[in-house]
Amino acid sequence: MKIPTMAELMAKGETADILFWVGCAGSFDERAQRITRDICKILHHVGIKYAILGTEENCTGDPAKRAGNEFLFQMQAMMNIQILDGYEVKKIVTACPHCFNTLKNEYPDLGGHYEVIHHTQLIQQLIDEGKLKAEGGESFKGRRITYHDPCYLGRGNEVYEAPRKALESLDAQLVEMKRCRSNGLCCGAGGAQLFKEPEKGNKDINIERTEEALDTQPEIIAAACPFCMTMLRDGIKIKEKEQEVQVLDIAEITARANGL
Repeated sequence: MKIPTMAELMAKGETADILFWVGCAGSFDERAQRITRDICKILHHVGIKYAILGTEENCTGDPAKRAGNEFLFQMQAMMNIQILDGYEVKKIVTACPHCFNTLKNEYPDLGGHYEVIHHTQLIQQLIDEGKLKAEGGESFKGRRITYHDPCYLGRGNEVYEAPRKALESLDAQLVEMKRCRSNGLCCGAGGAQLFKEPEKGNKDINIERTEEALDTQPEIIAAACPFCMTMLRDGIKIKEKEQEVQVLDIAEITARANGL
């Protein structure tokens, strides 16, 4: 699979319809790299002309900002805006709600104005347009799937329907956790918490959330964020349920259902 960079397209005098912002997790985390590959397979499959920044992509600055280092955030953001504007980027898709939230809501204050969508929104749009059909791949018909709302996608940006519609199109049995949608519970990784040990308490948040997910007796826990993926997978390991329950991103589920 050949994935072009914006620099390579520009050298040929071409432009991309969409920039795929890979993000730190999607670039460096072994588990999240599989989500990145599946998004690329989906983009290839539907014929969208896209590109990535490659080595020119820096962290959006979200962890720095959440941890309180506004100066570092602005440095990283300004560097990214300069690169994005240099390539005249108009539309960005990303698999990380943290990147999505920062690019969409915080970059405009620093002069970076782009149309930013999350990969679940793109998948839902492609399903609605009939470009993605759950055919020729793995069948999810009747399988019990519970979906965990990432904070920065759900409560932060009120994207609740797109991921659920993507799952419902598979004819799967969507079972909701007690705390979902606007009342969803954090996986415990947001606000730069992923990069440090948790504060002392009675129970880690990701264990609490995993228990809520397991209460629905799912075959699959669907995620839409690489941070949530890490926390939920750790929870499943601690509960020794790895053989019975899979944690999959919506892009992975969609790619499998379409035989990609």
